[in-house]
Amino acid sequence: MRKTLFFLSAAAVVTAPVALSAQTANRSLSARYVQEAQQQHPAVVQEFGGAETGARGAYVESVGRRIAGFSGVNPGSFRFTTLNSAVENAFAVPGGYIYITRQLMGLMNDEAELAFVLGHETGHVAANHAQARQSAAQRNAVSGILGAIIGSVIGGGIGSAIGQLAQQGSQLNTLRFSRSQEYDADRLGIGYLARAGYDPAASASMLSALGRATALEARVQGKENRSTPEWATTHPNSENRVAQASQLARQTGRAGTGLRNRDQFLAQLDGVFVDDDPAQGVIDGRTFVHPDLRLAFTVPTGYLMQNSTDAVSIQGSGGQAQFKTGRFSGNLQTYIQQRLQELTGGRTQIQVVENNRTQVNGIPVEYVIGRAQTSNGVVDVSVFAYAFDQNTAYDFTMLTRGGQGVGQFSSMVNSLRRISAQEAAGIRPRVIDVYTVRAGDTVQSLSARMAYPNFRAERFLSLNGLASNARLVPGQKVKLVVLGQRR
Repeated sequence: MRKTLFFLSAAAVVTAPVALSAQTANRSLSARYVQEAQQQHPAVVQEFGGAETGARGAYVESVGRRIAGFSGVNPGSFRFTTLNSAVENAFAVPGGYIYITRQLMGLMNDEAELAFVLGHETGHVAANHAQARQSAAQRNAVSGILGAIIGSVIGGGIGSAIGQLAQQGSQLNTLRFSRSQEYDADRLGIGYLARAGYDPAASASMLSALGRATALEARVQGKENRSTPEWATTHPNSENRVAQASQLARQTGRAGTGLRNRDQFLAQLDGVFVDDDPAQGVIDGRTFVHPDLRLAFTVPTGYLMQNSTDAVSIQGSGGQAQFKTGRFSGNLQTYIQQRLQELTGGRTQIQVVENNRTQVNGIPVEYVIGRAQTSNGVVDVSVFAYAFDQNTAYDFTMLTRGGQGVGQFSSMVNSLRRISAQEAAGIRPRVIDVYTVRAGDTVQSLSARMAYPNFRAERFLSLNGLASNARLVPGQKVKLVVLGQRR
């Protein structure tokens, strides 16, 4: 599961120079926002796969605090967290908590690019952009991944209820800033870079890296079954923004000078996970497989999956679905009723059309197909529950248009299977390997080592910011994505 991040957006053209005067004020953040950020932090970390707590997390924290020292806000007000998420993303909450994913770090090529991203998010906090978005954040607090998709399609109680079901506590799925705010955060981040002694041109190189990754991902998604999270697509990148960052960097008078700290950064990046963490399950084409839960299923052709820590969302032309687990006391009918209650919140009546039991690949299954009237017409609601053992059940909850029942999801609900210990053991993570180029190495020879079935050369070039005709030099350090070992 990958894609764009909050700090990317198109921006209005602004030509004001970046001031390099020292920051003198060290104001504090709103106590209310700080308290809210502290309360939300555990849910954010859980929703995004956990936090890096070792040397890598400490390194990011140190770079963030260096940058924050030039923000005009007390640097101690900020907390920087690296998340174990396969989404290329960075975001900030008003109380000074700033988050960056390890997937986004994988796109970077030096410490200065990391500093720019952290500076951009610090700028949002320092400029009080949160106040302008507060009402929007509150309105969207109950809009979850599946709800954001389905609510816009069917409206009414069921869409909202699914949003609440999928949300899991975090209020970060629609943190939108205006174009002017995004550009202002860029400008502030570039100023922080220069004052902290980094090369401000890192802003443009970072934005260029994101542009390359976005373009390549658009091609790759034509071959894979991954969807872009709704909350991660609010600010698409633009070539215009790269040009503006270059202009602002030049205006500092320091472009091309200052720290890049490439070797230090790559040393911290070496071994970081790329794409899915097997502990959260892996999307492989149309199949989702979870080595720890020892299960797999396959979605219909043309359907896309989005993985999170505790659920998989599926969407396509024939409907939307979610796969997850819940409390199970050994009675599947009770389990299904619990899921329907969570789905509707008791606000929408569901007429049961079919209620039956069967087996799928040797797994006991009970299911309910229901029908509900919404503001946008009749919707079919189906729950297929699978008893893996006396204490464990999983389910597909599906929404389709009225009269279709399970519809195109029929093959999916019949595909759920247990996987063997051997198959589970064979699922390995992709990791970044920082490699020192040797004599005779070429783009073609190193690309062949990339742990992907397709677009190997394109991925290698994009990851390292290299042109298609690039010549590698012995001693040069490059990033490869290879198969690693689970943690």
